[in-house]
Amino acid sequence: MSQDVRSLQPGALWNYFADLNAIARPSKKEERVIEFAKKFGESLGLPTRVDAVGNVIINKPATPGMENRKAIVMQSHLDMVCQKNADTDFDFDTQGIQMLVDGDWVKAKGTTLGADNGIGVASIMAILASDSIPHPAIEALFTIDEETGMTGALELQPNQLHGKILLNLDTEEDTELTIGCAGGIDVTAAANYKTEEIPAQHKSYTLSVRGFKGGHSGMEIHLGRGNANKIMNRVLFNASSKFQIRIATIEGGGLRNAIPRESFSAVFVPEAQCSAFAAWINEINQVIRNEYASTDPDGGLVLKEGNKADLVMNVDDQKKLLASIYACPNGIYRMSPDIPGLVQSSNNLSKVSVGAGKINIQCLTRSAVDSEKNDLADAISSAFAILNAEVKYAGSYPGWTPRPGSDIVKIMAELHQEMYNEKANVMACHAGLECGIIGRHYPEMDMISFGPNILGAHSPEEKVQISSVNKFWNYLLETLKRIPAN
Repeated sequence: MSQDVRSLQPGALWNYFADLNAIARPSKKEERVIEFAKKFGESLGLPTRVDAVGNVIINKPATPGMENRKAIVMQSHLDMVCQKNADTDFDFDTQGIQMLVDGDWVKAKGTTLGADNGIGVASIMAILASDSIPHPAIEALFTIDEETGMTGALELQPNQLHGKILLNLDTEEDTELTIGCAGGIDVTAAANYKTEEIPAQHKSYTLSVRGFKGGHSGMEIHLGRGNANKIMNRVLFNASSKFQIRIATIEGGGLRNAIPRESFSAVFVPEAQCSAFAAWINEINQVIRNEYASTDPDGGLVLKEGNKADLVMNVDDQKKLLASIYACPNGIYRMSPDIPGLVQSSNNLSKVSVGAGKINIQCLTRSAVDSEKNDLADAISSAFAILNAEVKYAGSYPGWTPRPGSDIVKIMAELHQEMYNEKANVMACHAGLECGIIGRHYPEMDMISFGPNILGAHSPEEKVQISSVNKFWNYLLETLKRIPAN
């Protein structure tokens, strides 16, 4: 399957992407891909270094005739989001991505593809390896841990880079030039609860919420897709008011930056109420399917008999848990009052884990306005006060303030019109890009982000458009030619 990808054009880019995807590279486990990038730079005879946190920086001098142009930083992140379908047998810690070509798209077999941000990494590698592409002096910056904390960008030291313009290759629509983004903060609620023996004459069930699309919790939060954790909680909350159900475990969602697609709970129901409970689940399943028919046509509930559990939650703790999750904000919190159609603040209730007397709930809160980000985090914290949870904030990173009049924005906007007879969409996005953080270290650096069409990032539906990669590649090469003089 990867051989089909290697035959695509531009050949160097796709071959480096296949090389990259052969290496396991989950966030926070980037040792192998760091070594891969380091050896790549060294094999070219280019000055290569790995900083204290694991970012890889490779320097390449300007090609003849380009020495008087401003030096540039080309930047992408090495890690990838690791999500798979429940029925896919795959180990992200040891296996390479199984890719396939489907018409004009490259996909993965039941997992995320890693086009976010592997296409950007591969593009930079192809330019570094080329002896025929004109370009100014380049500092290639390959950051680590972008997807789960932006650690690489946060720990980048102010004296590491000297480029005047930064090209971030991490945007997912080929008509967009991104010049601003939201900041974010991780919010985690943790609590203990009392457990009890399973009551007599109760029947065990496994309730699943599955089939929802999920996706990128920044770029796709405005699409109104179902959050499996909120849907599971809604069902359990309403079921507990109608039946004497007892919860043993809940496991839903995964990474903070992925809208949760699945949630699973183990519950016990009095035998006398089982028929009514099963009938009610069928009814609420149809309600949910109707509500999400447009955004998540395959989403719904599955109820099966039997599970393995020894203990259930204390009734009072169960009520507090369900009430607190119900009160937790999720999705869009506020739209931008200045930029039509742009989400300004949102929250993703990304993970709910309940079992063995412990509760762990994780959110990723985003906003283009730091004060509003903090306000939303406090609202979430207040919701979990119902549970008497300990709430912690971590990993806060700033947004990226747009500079629509900058030189690189003007150059690339004019170039897009010239090459494609189409006006580029110069915009800010609700995702978290590393530009805001890097800009904090290098406030004078001119920055822009762009990339090819990638759909379904952060979900097993992720795919990248082959024709769009070719368009992006040609646009990138022409941009390098037009970097202004010092």
